[in-house]
Amino acid sequence: MKTHALSGSRKSVDLPGDPTRRAFLTAGAAVGGGLLLNLTVPWSALAKAENAGSTSVATLNAYIRITPAGLVTILAKNPEIGQGIKTMLPMIIADELDADWKNVRIEQAPLDPASYGPQFAGGSFATTLNWDPLRRAGAAGRQMLVAAAAQTWGVAASDCVTSAGVVTHQPTGRRLSYGEVASKAATLPAPDLKSVALKDPKDFHIIGQSVRGIDSPLVVTGKPLFGIDVTVPSMRYAVFEKCPVFGGKVVKANLDVMRAQPGVRDAFIVKGGSALDGLLDGVAIVADRWWLANKALEKLEVQWDEGATSSESSEGYARAAANLAQQPPAKSVRFDGDVERALSGAAKIVEGAYSYPFLAHATLEPQNCTALVSDGKIEIWAPTQTPQNGRQLVASTLGVPESSVTVHMTRCGGGFGRRLNNDYMVEAAAIARQAGVPIQLLWNRTQDLQHDFYRPAGFHHFKAGLDRSGKLIAFRDHFISFGANDNFAANAALQATEFPARFVENCELSASLIPLGVPVGALRAPGSNGLAFAFQSFLDEVAHAADADPVEFLLALLGERRVLPAPPGRFGKLPGFDTGRMRDVLTLVAEKSGWTARKLPQGTGMGVAFYYSHLGYFAEVVKASVSADGGVKVDKVWVAGDVGSQVINPTGAENQAQGAVLDGLAQALGQAITFEKGRAMQTNLHEFQLLRMHQAPPVEVHFIRSNNSPTGLGEPALPPAIPALGNAIFAATGKRVRKLPIDPTELKSG
Repeated sequence: MKTHALSGSRKSVDLPGDPTRRAFLTAGAAVGGGLLLNLTVPWSALAKAENAGSTSVATLNAYIRITPAGLVTILAKNPEIGQGIKTMLPMIIADELDADWKNVRIEQAPLDPASYGPQFAGGSFATTLNWDPLRRAGAAGRQMLVAAAAQTWGVAASDCVTSAGVVTHQPTGRRLSYGEVASKAATLPAPDLKSVALKDPKDFHIIGQSVRGIDSPLVVTGKPLFGIDVTVPSMRYAVFEKCPVFGGKVVKANLDVMRAQPGVRDAFIVKGGSALDGLLDGVAIVADRWWLANKALEKLEVQWDEGATSSESSEGYARAAANLAQQPPAKSVRFDGDVERALSGAAKIVEGAYSYPFLAHATLEPQNCTALVSDGKIEIWAPTQTPQNGRQLVASTLGVPESSVTVHMTRCGGGFGRRLNNDYMVEAAAIARQAGVPIQLLWNRTQDLQHDFYRPAGFHHFKAGLDRSGKLIAFRDHFISFGANDNFAANAALQATEFPARFVENCELSASLIPLGVPVGALRAPGSNGLAFAFQSFLDEVAHAADADPVEFLLALLGERRVLPAPPGRFGKLPGFDTGRMRDVLTLVAEKSGWTARKLPQGTGMGVAFYYSHLGYFAEVVKASVSADGGVKVDKVWVAGDVGSQVINPTGAENQAQGAVLDGLAQALGQAITFEKGRAMQTNLHEFQLLRMHQAPPVEVHFIRSNNSPTGLGEPALPPAIPALGNAIFAATGKRVRKLPIDPTELKSG
């Protein structure tokens, strides 16, 4: 991975909340001696989003403990789902503190939103929301340690400097370690965070350096770490079988037969409500070992009331989409200019219908949770992306005060948005309460694939008009999606700012909705992962129709450098879309891939695409080869990204970009969830294929360091990979990929 700095006079962008005006720091003595720092930052916008209708304000706390021996312990507040946040956020504090990284210890913070503010992993927002306040926490700690050393020596603090956990008095060369002054520092008043001096980025010594993930040694040696590894005294294991049709109800089950199975201690029906409260009807089997509980499922017989969703199917959705495409759109998303008039006067018309399927998350660690219910209290150990929401859901569904629910965050074996939903937490708590013993609920792979909150499918019907010079003068999309009562289903929406909207004078984005009984939710780069495929593939089609080089066509469409304002979102006002930043990553990826000088053998092509999501700017080039029988081999991927002025942990950043690209390629090459009679048909990973090692190409990553506040990396590198692959296949074969996953039979030569 390489970084590329950009020069210029563009100003840094203020990110939501502007916490420094309201943040404050308190200090005290740590247990056993030393200094304890507590940063509190009220996030009013975030509090409103997390506690709709409530006047209470959530707080964010970052704790720094320094022992007399000089060890610095930093608490990581957010769940770790593989994105490296447990290492990255403490790096920010440690650098501004001027700690010696080898003396830093990191601990997972408990769930305590009253002290820490919202604790979640999702949306690639951890860097965005924490960059400035955590820097100030570290800088304030450094200021207090300097003041303590200066008082010890009776000198001016301005004559003291810090480095690697040591305060030095410059005129005399005297030195005191942080451990030696920590207890004295704890007696001093904490400084106003607005006034603390932040480092010049050129003086960073931890930020920008590759740091190994704090949990990596445990992961690679198989040490207990994940939710699936949790054990508590007297724990038993449970499986939970729900109706294969979403929302179906239990009528009766052969419970006596289940209780007679080897190792089975109990079997009972759990009555639920809906997916919204996290608990559906099902049959719980509790056994001494999980294998015995899962084995007993082979003998389970349940009579289900399947409900209305049993009439739904993938074929039915496709038929409904085809019918709706022939009718006027039901709702307008954007309407600029006079599209019909522009199309009637166009020199060339381009049309294309694109579609993509439902997708499951297929986290390598299936959904699981350990729960203990005793004396009206519920204690939970869960791999969750939203522990606070999970606690609220368990409390409301089981009818107990939220204060009676304790949630311990474990590391997640993959999240990708699936663990934003906490249905497995509610199930575990309900089963433990009814069983009367602590249990660990673990879904098997079939249950995991067939009871997901799926990425919604989508159908796009595009039409574009070009003038005689090849300029795009009209653009239309009739998007067939899912929803009800004129409202899109979760993550099934089309935004009015979807590119090329705002860049074409005559632009119409509209939608029609299909009713849906299947649960849907966020999957890595929600919404964008499907929309990017459709829009960027069609724009490539338009570029070829204009006899234009795709890179040059996209650069021309972006136009001059400008920033288009963004509407307020969940986290308040966010930075707008910066065409200059997108131009820069597109230009860089073309350069690094040798785009203009490409000379490729027959059957090999290169495709390009870009996308803006989660405040990240990414452009990617895929080189792919297609064999005579239609087999696709991805030879290499080049990635150029701009996530602001700092790449905090380059190794982690490169891993995130590479992983996102590989996720996107896997979706394109072999992933789809299909439904028949209201149930998912895929049963295991042989039918829903993750990317195999032999399919994984080299992914070369380059970052531009622009003059903008740092933002996140978990998601924005995924969306461009899918259309770039499709565009490469067109360059190799002349055949356009308009439907996912890619069907090799449609790419056969001859």
